[in-house]
Amino acid sequence: MAETDTAGPPTTDSTPSWFTPKRLLAVFCVINLLNYLDRGAIASNGVNGSQGSCTASGTCTSGTGIQGEFSLTNFEDGVLSSSFMVGLLVACPIFATLAERVNPFRLIGVGLSVWTFAVIGCAASFNFWSITICRMLVGVGEASFVSLAAPFIDDNAPAAQKTAWLGIFYMCIPSGYAVGYIFGGLVGGNYSWRIAFIGEAILMLPFAVLGFVIKPLQLKGFSSSGSYGKLRSVDLVASDVQVYLSMNSETEASYGNGGAFSIAEDSSAKSSSLATNARNQLSKFVKEIKELLVNKVYVINVLGYIAYTFVLGAYSYWGPKAGYSIYHMDNADLIFGGITVVSGVFGSLGGGYVLDFMSNTISNGFKLLSATTFIGAILCFSAFCFKNVYVYLALFAIGELFVFAIQGPVNYINLEAVKPSLRPLSMAMSTVAIHIFGDVPSSPLVGVLQDYINNWRVSALILTAILFPTALVWFVGVFLPIVGSSDGNDHLEDSATNQSSTTPLLEGRLIKIAESSSEP
Repeated sequence: MAETDTAGPPTTDSTPSWFTPKRLLAVFCVINLLNYLDRGAIASNGVNGSQGSCTASGTCTSGTGIQGEFSLTNFEDGVLSSSFMVGLLVACPIFATLAERVNPFRLIGVGLSVWTFAVIGCAASFNFWSITICRMLVGVGEASFVSLAAPFIDDNAPAAQKTAWLGIFYMCIPSGYAVGYIFGGLVGGNYSWRIAFIGEAILMLPFAVLGFVIKPLQLKGFSSSGSYGKLRSVDLVASDVQVYLSMNSETEASYGNGGAFSIAEDSSAKSSSLATNARNQLSKFVKEIKELLVNKVYVINVLGYIAYTFVLGAYSYWGPKAGYSIYHMDNADLIFGGITVVSGVFGSLGGGYVLDFMSNTISNGFKLLSATTFIGAILCFSAFCFKNVYVYLALFAIGELFVFAIQGPVNYINLEAVKPSLRPLSMAMSTVAIHIFGDVPSSPLVGVLQDYINNWRVSALILTAILFPTALVWFVGVFLPIVGSSDGNDHLEDSATNQSSTTPLLEGRLIKIAESSSEP
């Protein structure tokens, strides 16, 4: 059997020589692992460190890591995480929009370059504000990869294994966190937290360079190789023609006064052209956002994903502390982290393979999302009801296995529910939504809840109960009508139409200008 039957789309003359689908998946998995290694490292005790302290007798010990060296309060320490999210959430829609005008593979290279230099900046930071700005830029750099990697995998995965490949890709999230905890603890604890950041930059640098030096891939639903510049030119041509026609009378008057444009008129024409082009791009962005918002399948999927992320975000932040308080586990960090990593890896892989076995359709995806979330909710809720720590650990570990199984299916639906040209934006807006309404507010809200009731078991049960309506939201998706996504041809045909209808207009206008300028 030919390789193209089992390993993605057939090879064409425009396909880069380095490319195979499995090689692409491997490269993207390593990059994803490094992204989350960074998140785990900065949260580790070796890199993040602790504040200095003094005893009642006056004996003081110096702080460690970032928090100790810069004398950060707990609030300032928490801002470092938030600053990363600010950069990520602001830049995600920007990179997704740019993908229609700039080769997406090159955009990943740009993002990874920003990420690498920003991480080096973290290593060289000298106070709270300098490292905060650098963490924000790390988020900006990661945004291009978050928005564009999954569509590339979706394009090149074998048709019968798309969800499994997405599951492998998203498995790198818990794995990356775990490796980051270990990496940060070892390097930061034995050497310096600055060395940890330098090590991250060294590991990422080859991938940033690859984004520029190798022949780029193309995304389905976008123009073919070499057409990105042409499409940009078409946009500019349309804008220039509009400006030119609106200034027709002024232009002819200028030619009558010596055959030269005045500096003021030329500057005005350029400014008008840029302004018109900017308005066109903004209008197109707003139109695409509206298209996502009226897509019921996409909206229901993201709503469920928001509620899911709300719970998982609070679990990751408060889990060890809740476990220590309820079950008096001295090594709660290690136990809870180990459960999360093992369940995350096997759950993410299992969810993808099960959906492919069922036949990877959107309807089956919603069935799997609702079923695994409901079963996981029952197990995790039951775990917190038991007082025996071993029963709790067993039920919670199995429950998280089911909960993590949604990673491949939920992102598969995000990709398949929209036409190919909207996939980067759909992934970007999904990322923005699950963070703004999910894990960012969940940790402080659970903290407020705990301050009010002062009972970690009850707080954990209330939080876990949110998974039940989450399963119900995804179950509604099973009954939604599925509108077939475009194969991308419409997008290309529109581009070709624009080019064929606009270019002759410009050429005709330029001929007239040339003729008038040649007249005595």
